[in-house]
Amino acid sequence: MDGIAALALALLLIVTGIMHWVFPTYFRTLVPAWVPLPGAVVAVSGAIEVVVGAFILLPTTRAMAAWVAAVLITGYLVSHVDALVHTTRAQRRWLDRPAGVTARIVVNLGYIAWAAAVASTSAVQAG
Repeated sequence: MDGIAALALALLLIVTGIMHWVFPTYFRTLVPAWVPLPGAVVAVSGAIEVVVGAFILLPTTRAMAAWVAAVLITGYLVSHVDALVHTTRAQRRWLDRPAGVTARIVVNLGYIAWAAAVASTSAVQAG
């Protein structure tokens, strides 16, 4: 089961990272207005996700890469909290409304826990 969780996390990161380049306009909408160069932020964060996902696939680097994934996803909470502060019920997309942004935060907290569990399990298996 631990290997499946690591594989699934790696694939989530790799596919999401690739989606940063396939659908950059969507991902730019997630970058807070006060962050400079949103296009570069999207491209670089996508590349980091792909690299981290690839390192999770390797048993020798899995634990460290999963911790990096947890930190990376924690960093994304900044954009979701910023969105929550600036959201209104009148937003067009459900994910941009208060309930939707709250759901995004909860899902990201789950991703952080998932990455930490993969890291912890991998560190125990390696040790």
